[in-house]
Amino acid sequence: MKVAAAQFAVTNDVSANLATCLRIIAQAGEQQPDLMVLPEFCNHNSWYDNAEHCYQVSVDLDGDFLRAIAKAAAEVKAYLVINCTVRRANQQVTGTSLLYSPEGKLLAEANKQVLIGHENDFLQPAVEPSPIVDTPFGKIALYSCMDGVINETPRCLALRGAQLLCNSLNSFAIDEGNLHIPVRAAENKVFVVAANKVGPLIPEAMLEPVSAAVNIPVQFLSGAGDSQVVAPDGTVLALAGHDEEIIYAEIDLTQALDKRRPDGSDIFRERRPELYQSLGQDPAQQPLPAFEGPAVLKAAAISSQLSGEAALADLLQQVQQAQAQQIPLICLPELPWKASDASQDAHFSQQLLNALQQLLQGETLVATTLLLPADAGLSHCAVLIGAKGLIHQQAQVHHSQRFAGQVHGDAFRILPTPFGKLAVLCEDDAIYPETMRLVAMQGAEVVLVPLQLQERWLTDTGLVERAAENRVNLVAADHHSGHHLICDLQTDFTLMTPWKERAFDGLLSAPVIIRGQPGQPVLQAEIHPQAAANKVASHRTHLIANRPWRLLDPMIKATTPEGASA
Repeated sequence: MKVAAAQFAVTNDVSANLATCLRIIAQAGEQQPDLMVLPEFCNHNSWYDNAEHCYQVSVDLDGDFLRAIAKAAAEVKAYLVINCTVRRANQQVTGTSLLYSPEGKLLAEANKQVLIGHENDFLQPAVEPSPIVDTPFGKIALYSCMDGVINETPRCLALRGAQLLCNSLNSFAIDEGNLHIPVRAAENKVFVVAANKVGPLIPEAMLEPVSAAVNIPVQFLSGAGDSQVVAPDGTVLALAGHDEEIIYAEIDLTQALDKRRPDGSDIFRERRPELYQSLGQDPAQQPLPAFEGPAVLKAAAISSQLSGEAALADLLQQVQQAQAQQIPLICLPELPWKASDASQDAHFSQQLLNALQQLLQGETLVATTLLLPADAGLSHCAVLIGAKGLIHQQAQVHHSQRFAGQVHGDAFRILPTPFGKLAVLCEDDAIYPETMRLVAMQGAEVVLVPLQLQERWLTDTGLVERAAENRVNLVAADHHSGHHLICDLQTDFTLMTPWKERAFDGLLSAPVIIRGQPGQPVLQAEIHPQAAANKVASHRTHLIANRPWRLLDPMIKATTPEGASA
């Protein structure tokens, strides 16, 4: 099928906005797409004097505005997604994505589940799951903007069988386009069509005074553009710039039925819903623990280009040098000796454990993965090793074909240390958004991920996005040093509050990203464990507490999700 995403500016004039929508629909229709997606809040800027004003400029499902939109969809003979503020009973308003058929029939309405900032003062969040719509091309679902800055809404839609997710945005944030949107496709192995705005997001006459009041430069009070079409592997198939534009891509929704990783593991079938139950419980009853880690901490990712015994010797030398440089937190890759014979992994595991115990001094900690004895065999474990030996082990929880036959863990646990609360995760667990959520809810300040990278999206965007949506620092080491990654939390974070260390730069939640270089085995940087305490993105918008916990049955029910590979 051919899909289109349209980005354009919206004003405070509802009639003018309707004319713009109709012009854009007609223009896109000239290329005969099967589906087109328009931005969020197409009827009016998301800026209101009061609740009465918000209701006044919102639209009725059977009113003139949406009747004209339905007629336009029929004229171009395409499925059409548009998002508006919609009037509801008792003077209430919802932010709602609407799907019209090529005949102009309203097929679905999806109310926004996660509100941000002042939206909480004017709009009502969804109380029911969004629908999945069967079409001749495949199953389509809708979400909008902040719904996709955290993982739960798109995750539930994909688990219910959606092959194409349509995201309407009203966002100034640069990291929505380069981070959150592509990860929602890759982590669920679905297509995403995302349409954002350009132009001022508030009345133009108010740009300067609002900029001065909230300390956000004028240029960041406009839509960021970056509308895009993303494939199930995270590849961006079409990307818009920062002006009015319509982009197109040809896609095949049957590709979104295959949920397998390169080793054959099915990422839907291997989920562990019985372990995710806390995600669907009231956050008001789940206070986060105290964050007592240091303000600043040195960390490093280290790898070796060698294998076997030579790799162990090389790694130990690199660790010794890092320790001499007073770097107390070090991450090595998964099974870092790169043995050609998997039968040697248990031997090398014990050899590395013993060598590190003798080498490490003081409070220095090293993360990696080892094959360790378990009650019924061997278990692939992410571990922390110190001067006293093995101080923490996290058995891999999710089954993978790479470690078939291994004994699995039954929980995710963190470790309080002088460097903050630490979590260490196997790669085959870190790919699941549920995993990082669970350790963040336990107060993790730093997450270490030893890698043997299977899919490029995980380091390109995936782990960075995990750090962003949970506000955790992250250190990941791969066998190829070019994939090393350190994510350092910004200390200035909450929108519309005073920032002391940096000017606002258009990033909503992205951390500082430090990447490794090929041929350079050591990547080091400072991280800020204490910064994990602040998870408030904006007014009444907490990244964990404001997850749509009442609507997460697809994530926590112990059933085979739709779309799992045969």
